[in-house]
Amino acid sequence: MNWTSGKKIVAVSMLVTLIIISGCAKQQTGSAPPPQVKVIEVRPQRVPLTLEFVGQVEALNEVQVRTRLSGQIVKRFVSGGQYVKQGQALFQIDPQVYEMNVLDAGGQLADAEAAMSRNRQNLARLEKLLSANAVSQQQYDNALAEDKQLAARVHSAKARLSRAELDLKETLVLAPIEGQMDTSNLAVGNYVQQGSTVLVTISAPDPVLVRFSLSENEYLRLVKSESTTSSQADNHQLQIALEDGSVYPFKGKVVQSDRGLASGTGTLTLKAQFPNPKGLLLPGMFARVQAIAETRSDAILVPQRAVQDLMGKPMITVVGEGEKAEMRAVTTGPRIGRLWLVEEGLNSGERIVVDGVQKVRPGEIVKAETVSIEQYTNTKAK
Repeated sequence: MNWTSGKKIVAVSMLVTLIIISGCAKQQTGSAPPPQVKVIEVRPQRVPLTLEFVGQVEALNEVQVRTRLSGQIVKRFVSGGQYVKQGQALFQIDPQVYEMNVLDAGGQLADAEAAMSRNRQNLARLEKLLSANAVSQQQYDNALAEDKQLAARVHSAKARLSRAELDLKETLVLAPIEGQMDTSNLAVGNYVQQGSTVLVTISAPDPVLVRFSLSENEYLRLVKSESTTSSQADNHQLQIALEDGSVYPFKGKVVQSDRGLASGTGTLTLKAQFPNPKGLLLPGMFARVQAIAETRSDAILVPQRAVQDLMGKPMITVVGEGEKAEMRAVTTGPRIGRLWLVEEGLNSGERIVVDGVQKVRPGEIVKAETVSIEQYTNTKAK
């Protein structure tokens, strides 16, 4: 065999090898298993649709404690942040000036009563003398008029004494309501002005108000849902989602509503009352108020991960006839927990891909494993 013949044999061998490898590759490609995906079966269910608003907790009964008196604080019976009962002593304002006012008013009353007593004795004598024509009618009338003046003087002195005694009593500042005080730093030695100095603020812990606002469309949606709801007891049931994600265990209802929409924001302000027996809700806390707008009896819910956004259009992969994947455009509604409400595009009984969608091409045959929707959300259907 010459060199040329050997070269031809090697070339033919390499060509045969390439053909065999190509054929094997084609055979392996044709026999590749379909991608495995997890699907859920769409089932309509009864779902309450809620609206959510950002609210802030307020005390239903909150009092700024002031005093009608001016003076220096000489005693403090409580500490900041303390829980107090109604009528409990809070502060003592220096009573010395007010004690002297009581003594002075008492002296003026005694003087007025003594003058009136002397005049009435004189009036009694004049009455006897008048009957004997020993004095003139004018003298008697003058004494009678003076008696009325002295009686008025006694009445005025009693009023001044009562006022002085009330002032002295109010030097001891009492809690007007039961509740928790703020952390006021007003200490012994401070001088307070009547009617202007806030000694402390007390808030009653139970119940509380949650203030929130809603738009005109949200207001109309709620009103329409109430008009079609048979149970009036459920119309005003609100719940609170706290900042840590937990749901407040007590429900509330709207008790106050503004007279109209705010001109600047176009929103309506409402206040809802909630029980707060354990004092969990504190004034100033933020809370998400949730209200049921309507209840859908045939709502279709899908996990959020099943919905893909393609150029601004929500899409869902559906496993259809022949186990082939199909991309389907849908119309989504509001989110409910970790689920999307699908308004249009899906029918009951259809299977949608929730896991492995990135491995699937439209028209491709897939191997589908049906799983439960609860695996992808903490929100369970009722």
